[in-house]
Amino acid sequence: MKNNLVIVLIVMFVSVFILVSANSQEDMERVDNRVFKNPQRVSALFKHDEHNEKAGLEDCIECHHVYENGKKIEDESSEDQYCSDCHELKASGSTTALMKAFHTNCKGCHLDQKQGPVTCGECHKK
Repeated sequence: MKNNLVIVLIVMFVSVFILVSANSQEDMERVDNRVFKNPQRVSALFKHDEHNEKAGLEDCIECHHVYENGKKIEDESSEDQYCSDCHELKASGSTTALMKAFHTNCKGCHLDQKQGPVTCGECHKK
């Protein structure tokens, strides 16, 4: 009986580990654009860890922000969510539309830092 319980627990642990790893940002190669019905361009090329290492980003909330009542919550991260979980295709109230959120966050940072891609073709590569 104990052996069966141990085997079941091991299988459950491995299954959860595989599911979490399969959806982890560390393996991310492109921005998820599945919510766009007819995208005008291919999804943006974005190698998560490579980007953050090159940019010297260690604080997840730089990109994975959380807002409440229009104010950024400093110590709260949304890294366990898709951008589309908060941002809809169209702006809603004070929440920016998804495509504008991508462009404002990514392109805005690149312009501020004076490095990184800022034109359509630099990010949206086949």
